[in-house]
Amino acid sequence: MKKFSLLTILLIFSAFICLGAGTALGASNGNINSSSMQVNLTNQNPDSARPGEPVELTVSVQNVGTKDVKDISVTVKPEYPFTGISGQSLEKSISYLNARQDTKEGGVLKFKLMTDANASAGTYDIDIVTTYKSGSGSSSITYTTTKTITIEVRGKEYAQIVTIDKANIDIAKEETLEFIVTNTGTSPLKNMVVSWKDPDGVILPVYSDNTKYIKYLDAGDSVTIVYSVMADVNADPGLYTLDINLVLEDYESNEQIINTTAGVFVGGETDFDVSFSESDEGEISLSVANVGNNIAYSVKVSVPKQDNYKVSGSSSTIVGNLEKGDYTIASFDVTSTQGALGTEGGAGAPGTARASTEGGNLTAASVAGNPLKVQIEYTDAKGERITVDKEVELEITGGSMPAQGKRASSNSGTSYLPYIAVIMLAGGAFVYRKKIQERIQAQRQKKPGNKKPEVSKKPEEQNSGLKAPRD
Repeated sequence: MKKFSLLTILLIFSAFICLGAGTALGASNGNINSSSMQVNLTNQNPDSARPGEPVELTVSVQNVGTKDVKDISVTVKPEYPFTGISGQSLEKSISYLNARQDTKEGGVLKFKLMTDANASAGTYDIDIVTTYKSGSGSSSITYTTTKTITIEVRGKEYAQIVTIDKANIDIAKEETLEFIVTNTGTSPLKNMVVSWKDPDGVILPVYSDNTKYIKYLDAGDSVTIVYSVMADVNADPGLYTLDINLVLEDYESNEQIINTTAGVFVGGETDFDVSFSESDEGEISLSVANVGNNIAYSVKVSVPKQDNYKVSGSSSTIVGNLEKGDYTIASFDVTSTQGALGTEGGAGAPGTARASTEGGNLTAASVAGNPLKVQIEYTDAKGERITVDKEVELEITGGSMPAQGKRASSNSGTSYLPYIAVIMLAGGAFVYRKKIQERIQAQRQKKPGNKKPEVSKKPEEQNSGLKAPRD
């Protein structure tokens, strides 16, 4: 029998120790967290966790050591963005595992976690803590190991139209319509196509089509899409629907479609043209025309209080509804607050200028450079009461327009008619009486014995060259 020296025995023993240490070290550098237990994440469903959705983890527990173990407890320690789910335990146990198990043996455990709805895309770590006992009786030892696994979170792809800058579009007028698209998900969006359509065909884009392209939009960011639009001139005022379509690519380049709707009111305010029409009998007439593209309901025309003019009687009148292109006439009794100029002072004195405090006639001088302020109130197609202020230049020709107008001139002329009639009757009576007297006188001269004796001429008449009558 061959004998070994002491040195040889020591070398062989050291080699066994190094081999064992190397094996243990190699195991610890792999998926084995202790000298005898190995914990691995074998499956994840879904493959990438989604915000606001649960994720299921499948964990394998394998005893690769040389001794049996018992009372194995495996606990998942979630951190943000993961939390436990009510009714789902984060700690599970295995009573016993034999030594030297291969990959097909061991225990399989499943855990469910909830992903936070606002989680951003990325990778997150989760610790799995395992405790177990090895040995028997008083020589039993408790071991604790920790395995860190990584879970990928895929962000939520979602976008929406947050606001539309206008809720009202005027008829037959070019308007700017802006859509603000916001990525309300937690993952970037790419290759977005935004389009819209009015099913009634009232609102249409001009200068371009109804499609816009967005190459990239990060989570939480917004982008403004601008369209030039116009509403049909023959459209009826009212609320119209826009169907909006968003097409985008998700995390895996799959196409997603998001449909939404928005309401836009067509119609609204209008405009007026007010001009001086005529003046007659103490009144001025104003022509009021609806020059806008919308109907005006319950139109009221008023002359408000102002410095240069005063209204006698009613200062406002209701003219009813005015379709676009229609006009009406509104009349008011208007006088000038400038007053008539006079003089004051004694006889022969130069005097000083004095203005009357009462309203005076409208003259070309009093209206020059003093436009009449006119106010128009109406109800638009949305039911809102709108007020429009206008100024009108009055055109007074000649010297002046009396406060009572032509009616005053007419009354002053007719006031002399009774006197003229009396004078004419008296004159006619005088002429008629004189003719009657001449006729009576002529009849008396024709009767005999009524001839008057001739009277001799005076000496001066004889000398006048006239012949004296014969005896």
